[in-house]
Amino acid sequence: MIVLDTHVLIWLMEGDDRIGSNSRRSIERKGRADEILIAAITPWEIAMLVEKGRLALAHNVGNWIEEALDLPGISIAPLLPAIAVESVRLPNGLNNDPADRMIVATARHHKAIMLTADKGILKYAATGHVTAKDAAS
Repeated sequence: MIVLDTHVLIWLMEGDDRIGSNSRRSIERKGRADEILIAAITPWEIAMLVEKGRLALAHNVGNWIEEALDLPGISIAPLLPAIAVESVRLPNGLNNDPADRMIVATARHHKAIMLTADKGILKYAATGHVTAKDAAS
């Protein structure tokens, strides 16, 4: 099971070559097995980025998110109470960004590998608090 960080989902949808070949193969393999999760906060984060003008999409953000969720093997991990609580109780070292904390808590809850290029999250993972792989690899 893998959890895609928000930017990785965006890169995947936009055909961005910042996703490395190893990560792309992993996404394809996990997609065939229906083992790709998107944290429940990810659509919110994407909509916020669009609203703030930090992300431009080819069409309506709602339709874009629906198309993303139609990709093979991708599903939304519901925001369970345990994930919400875990997000505020994460071991020290992760930033205070609520989206990052929810995504990391989702990966931890599902015992999944988080696919991200966020250097802060990768550094946090190196301490053993979450399993993450660099999406650029």
